[in-house]
Amino acid sequence: MTDRIDAPKLETDRPEVRPDFVPAASYIAPEYVRLEKERLWPRVWQMACREEEIAQPGDYYTYDIADESITVVRQKSGAIAAYFNVCPHRGRRLTAGCGHTARLHCKYHGWKWTLDGKPADIVDRQDWGDCLQDADVTLEAVKVGTWGGWVFINMDPECEPLEEFLEPAKAILDPYQFDKMRYVWRKSIVMPCNWKVALEAFNEGYHVQTTHRQLLAYLDDMTYSAAKGKHGMFGYAPNRLYGLPSPRLGEAKGDMRRGLYLFNKEIWDTLQATTTKEMLAAAARLVELPEDADPYTIYGAFAQFHREEAAKNNRPFPDVPVETLIAAGTDWHIFPNLVFLQQPTNVLFYRARPNGDDPDSCIFEINVIERFAEGANPDVAVEHGADWAKVDWGLILEQDFQNMGEVQKGMKSRGFKGARPSPVQERAISNFHETLHHYLWDKN
Repeated sequence: MTDRIDAPKLETDRPEVRPDFVPAASYIAPEYVRLEKERLWPRVWQMACREEEIAQPGDYYTYDIADESITVVRQKSGAIAAYFNVCPHRGRRLTAGCGHTARLHCKYHGWKWTLDGKPADIVDRQDWGDCLQDADVTLEAVKVGTWGGWVFINMDPECEPLEEFLEPAKAILDPYQFDKMRYVWRKSIVMPCNWKVALEAFNEGYHVQTTHRQLLAYLDDMTYSAAKGKHGMFGYAPNRLYGLPSPRLGEAKGDMRRGLYLFNKEIWDTLQATTTKEMLAAAARLVELPEDADPYTIYGAFAQFHREEAAKNNRPFPDVPVETLIAAGTDWHIFPNLVFLQQPTNVLFYRARPNGDDPDSCIFEINVIERFAEGANPDVAVEHGADWAKVDWGLILEQDFQNMGEVQKGMKSRGFKGARPSPVQERAISNFHETLHHYLWDKN
């Protein structure tokens, strides 16, 4: 038996990635963790928080990634700034979690900074005489930008503008007005798998036919997947019909009106994301249509009913053109670690991060945002858990989570050389690794 190479010489031997192949080392090798800390996280735009989490001047959010920590803060002017979360005196971190402050404060020796990062109070400053200038102890700024209500940071002062980095996703998805949405629920968990394994569980629809087989009663599950620059997406072709059984179950026949309602009810009951109470009410009204109505009449009525139900609750409804809905598909991966499923009035999004230097563990966050009536934004706290099996996720997420740890274990087998993603239905996954390899090797 050939010995398994768990720590390839990645400095000199770049593993091959193809549209149909991703090397096992990417998920299990400690050397990948080191390279990602050196060459990925310090050089790439990544989502730190939502703007609503730092809504008022003095609000801050602490974003931890690998060995780095970044403090994102709302300044008095209303602008957003980000700083390396470290005291330039003796190295203590300044913030943890989120909160509100008039001054950034070191709890070790009491030094303070304004929200602009300038030193405001250095205890016994005269001890240093002229050898300590403000510039020496001003907090080091990190690049910051916003899109869709998300706040992004980049530690590389020479990085490309966020707007360029996000394309073509930004141009396609801007009509959804993600910035108008607010949190509904938020959960965070430590998962026994690599951060890439966690993301990829939600970056393709190919697994639905086995992992979520109950949905095939209402869904033609064949998907397409595409590389979009650094990013990736998947969707269902327009001729793939919601509301009718998958051809995998036999002849795709039935009452599409009722199927659409049952699909939304199944999703609401077992996920409470990617649909809303208004969408469920809209689907229930489809019985107002003739049973023999054609699919496009049914879909058009569902969209109109959705608007009407949203209006009843004073929830604004963005004008998303049909062409955008088709181009946007179902799910997007914004490189490196943000994945979301979008609807005109709601988004389910995921973020995965390394958990220390352990390639077999990650911090995984699941969040839902929706459109709300003006002034009706809820205050939603994060529910944390150390064991996913002890948190109530609903059936669909539990089905996904049951795979993730088992995938991580299986990838360590001597019989597993690498993943074989479908070039048609899982192209976003291989594109993810092509982009990752670009940062790990080409950007040196």
